[in-house]
Amino acid sequence: MRKPNDQMKLGVFVRANGHHEGAWRLPEVPLGAELDFAFWRDIARTAENAKFDLFFLADVDGIRGYERDLPALSHDPSRSVSQFEPLTLLSALAVATEHIGLAATASTTFNEPYHIARKFASLDHLSNGRAAWNVVTSAVEATATNFNRDKHAPHDARYRQADEFVDIVKGLWDSYEDDAFTRDKQSGLFFDPDKLHYLNHRGEHFAVKGPLNVARPLQGHPVIVQAGASEPGRALAAQIADVIFGSSDSLASAQMFYKDLKERALRNGRDPDHLLILPGVFTVIGETTAEAKEKNEQLLELVHPEVGLSLLGELMGVDLRSYPVDGPLPEHLPPSNQQKALRERLVETARRENLTIRELYIRQIGSHGLHTIVGSPTDIADELENWFINEGADGFNIMASHHPGGFDDFARLVVPELRRRGLFRTEYDGKTLRDNLGLPRVAHRIPTTRAHVA
Repeated sequence: MRKPNDQMKLGVFVRANGHHEGAWRLPEVPLGAELDFAFWRDIARTAENAKFDLFFLADVDGIRGYERDLPALSHDPSRSVSQFEPLTLLSALAVATEHIGLAATASTTFNEPYHIARKFASLDHLSNGRAAWNVVTSAVEATATNFNRDKHAPHDARYRQADEFVDIVKGLWDSYEDDAFTRDKQSGLFFDPDKLHYLNHRGEHFAVKGPLNVARPLQGHPVIVQAGASEPGRALAAQIADVIFGSSDSLASAQMFYKDLKERALRNGRDPDHLLILPGVFTVIGETTAEAKEKNEQLLELVHPEVGLSLLGELMGVDLRSYPVDGPLPEHLPPSNQQKALRERLVETARRENLTIRELYIRQIGSHGLHTIVGSPTDIADELENWFINEGADGFNIMASHHPGGFDDFARLVVPELRRRGLFRTEYDGKTLRDNLGLPRVAHRIPTTRAHVA
């Protein structure tokens, strides 16, 4: 059970319009926000004023579903049709904020380790120690065609590559020892050459000599985030992650995931308390429960039918338009190279509750299969507290229904209720993201990488 003084960690997962597919059509949601820096800055400052740990940006290296479903795509701005490159945006937000962690997705499938090591080390310095990297292998099939490839690599192969990729990045972050840069004007010695180390990595997927041309990050290593729920994803997270963005849709499944990952961390020789699990939680908030339900109904009415059916098909990796929308999922689904854990959970839910395809896609709209809370501030605080004290989570990644209003409501109404219960901080705990998350600074190691061979 929890220690008496434990407090939850909170991140905000930001999309320009919000996480509900109908959100962009609400009268109060500004048009063109995805390319308006002031819009993003204001959300980051709202989160920082509420003492959130993380401001998180997801990313896809392309447009989701453009090849197979242009009609749905043209009605749904949430599919990356227009957005900032996340590290560019976080670099700008680094000078507009002072305390909140800045996290972004970057793919291990469509980048080189040297690029990622350099970019996140730079962000860590620019932000005075607040950078976090969300490690993904990329789930969108069509992304491959933007990177000189005909098709996406198989799921398990992507995770083998990711394991090697992260190992290299960590080694590059340790190219210099912490005190390598003497910058001694009198002697003329800028850095101590004995404290510069080469990686000399050669593995199955990469050959990287190093060293990195950026001083060691202020946190030692930027915080590493991972969200894979499949078996390869869990194995990778237990080895490399500081934070896991979970995707459980019930307390029971959250507790099983939590216990499994903490035990895996222990088996990997890690302190389980240094692996923080923050499930995504989709929220629709009203002053009362009834008001929240009215808001949710309004959002559902604004979702174009093309979008709902297409969204479910994308999540499951199968085109469902040839099946009766008011009938059940087909008994035998074609194989998919998509997010396997999410697909399995959706199929299990549909079978267990005897849902039609329409009922299933309505349930996924906005939440994308994650835990959904529609209610008053007390309702939401009750649910978050229940998950937290019963070891379903170390905190939460909040996915507001719409921006800025939906997240403003969380900061204005829910955060004070969590504080009243002693569940969330009133001030930041330290200077860096690791300080605030209660994670130790990573000590320097002479760069070495594990053997990575076919």
